[in-house]
Amino acid sequence: MELRELNVGCFGGGTGLPSLLGGLKRNPWLRVHAVVTMFDSGGSSGVLRDELGVLPPGDVLKCALALARNESEARRVLLSRLPTIEHRKLAGHTGGNLLLSMMEQYSGDFLAAVDGLRTLLGCSGRVWPISTERSSLCAAYGDGSETRGEVEVDAGQLEAPIQRVWLDPPVGIHPAAAMAIRGMDAIAIGPGSFYTSLMPIFQVRGVGDALAAVKGPVILIANLLTEGRGMRRFTAAEGVRQISAAIGRPVDVLIFNTARPRPDVLSRYLVEHKEPLPLGDVPPGTEVVTGHFWCQDIARHDRKRLAYALWGVLARRMLDN
Repeated sequence: MELRELNVGCFGGGTGLPSLLGGLKRNPWLRVHAVVTMFDSGGSSGVLRDELGVLPPGDVLKCALALARNESEARRVLLSRLPTIEHRKLAGHTGGNLLLSMMEQYSGDFLAAVDGLRTLLGCSGRVWPISTERSSLCAAYGDGSETRGEVEVDAGQLEAPIQRVWLDPPVGIHPAAAMAIRGMDAIAIGPGSFYTSLMPIFQVRGVGDALAAVKGPVILIANLLTEGRGMRRFTAAEGVRQISAAIGRPVDVLIFNTARPRPDVLSRYLVEHKEPLPLGDVPPGTEVVTGHFWCQDIARHDRKRLAYALWGVLARRMLDN
């Protein structure tokens, strides 16, 4: 086996994707890049989007911080929120969200602002917004209701199963992101909220065409938990089927957690109607890689374990020829 650098694209948003990036970036045989959802409507990102007319910066910021040369110090500074008393108009926003929004307004180009932030932080990889066109995430539920906005979609799935999601208005992939994806050796999707962090990316026009050019495997990292009453029958296998349909090609590998925390930890999540995600009946063409990835009280994949598992899959499938 001859070792060589692999160019890996990691797709998602929220808190899951930065955790994956932070673990992978230390592998000298990987060039790791993020492809990030851009349809956040909540928190600081949503307010900045509505008040300043900028694109939601939160998920892009978190991924850039995960790839930063000094991640812990960068997070300490740029994720701090401005105090209410001294800066009433800016209160509640993180310094990083404001910085990225200001850079966008100054340059007039969100991608240029992201590249500027990347240079400032000394990031080891690129961060690509999947689209810079403005749109809202919409969902239809099993009870016939519909919602509009990422926050509302997330809240709705706590009670009713989602039947489908879409973007309104429809948007296209950013040309630079499309070019970058075509040059990637392999793709990792997740972890992250399935319908608000993962699926929205694949509703963007042109993403499937870009992914069709990737020769290496598509790897889906299953979440640790379901996401409320509406997903109580959801399985990792169903996630494989829906992602495969959305991208127009099979998911090659599913990475699935088999660890269980203490009963009191599970009980705490059960109050929120969140339970360990079942595996389900995985399609025959998808390889399942299992392991203990839930190692702490909080439901978060262990960075090192996940990074090593992903490297093992990539090395076996792409280097051992």
